Amino acid sequence: MIGKRVLGLFGVLSAVAGLGVASSAGAQPVVGVPHQWQMDFPPSYTPLMDKVASLHDLLLVIITVISVFVLFLLIYAMWRFHASRNPTATVTTHNTVLEIAWTIIPILILVVIAIPSFRLLYYGDKTTDAALTVKVTGHQWYWSYAYPDQGNFTVESRILSEADRVKMKPNQPRMLAVDEEMVIPKGANIRIIGTAADSMHGWTVPGFGIKKTVIPGRLNEGWINVREEGYYFGQCSQICGNMHSYMPIAVRVVSQAEFDKWVEQKKKSAGLLPATDVASATPPANR
Repeated sequence: MIGKRVLGLFGVLSAVAGLGVASSAGAQPVVGVPHQWQMDFPPSYTPLMDKVASLHDLLLVIITVISVFVLFLLIYAMWRFHASRNPTATVTTHNTVLEIAWTIIPILILVVIAIPSFRLLYYGDKTTDAALTVKVTGHQWYWSYAYPDQGNFTVESRILSEADRVKMKPNQPRMLAVDEEMVIPKGANIRIIGTAADSMHGWTVPGFGIKKTVIPGRLNEGWINVREEGYYFGQCSQICGNMHSYMPIAVRVVSQAEFDKWVEQKKKSAGLLPATDVASATPPANR
């Protein structure tokens, strides 16, 4: 009896494990999502974010050296020029060497910061070899994504209510899950063209290193190239109205083959598929 119960329990556990493997294999992972008590930048998923993190590390070293140096000067000044050590105050008012130094050194520091900063700005501004273009439009309060290279169909992306999220996409984070994600292929340069329909919005995905303010009547350009498949999330970063916190950004990165299938499905839904090659025969008129 005990042996049968053990075997039965083992069978149930095996079945549950098998279902878990099957479900995890069939569903894409949620990759770019914030976590509790997370510190520093989110992990980098694009070449652009790699360069943003690199510049951040350089600035961190520079500001640390400056802070330590200023702290040393303060401690030294308090010790060297204390009233008990200097009962008679000095009458020195100018020091040519010191004044030249504190003018030239900050300029050199700013040059060291400016060169990689401008390189990063130009690097993230445009891509010359984009595989496809996605036009991002901010609305009050949702996002729409147009694919002009694939027939110019449009996908509207709205936040899911908590009840719908639990029912439809329970593995995705609260307040970030949407009904339709922006879908792109992995490993491809994607040109992002941003604008807005009503007020200013901010299309921001931290793990991509992209933050584009979209403005009515204007077009802003950027690009991304995501290395891994999965779901990635961001939020509108421009205060755009009372529903500002309810327009998350969700991007689903898939393989090229899966992206082509998704495009065909959307084109079919939008009635954009080309007509059949078989000519339709017109019956002769009755005489």
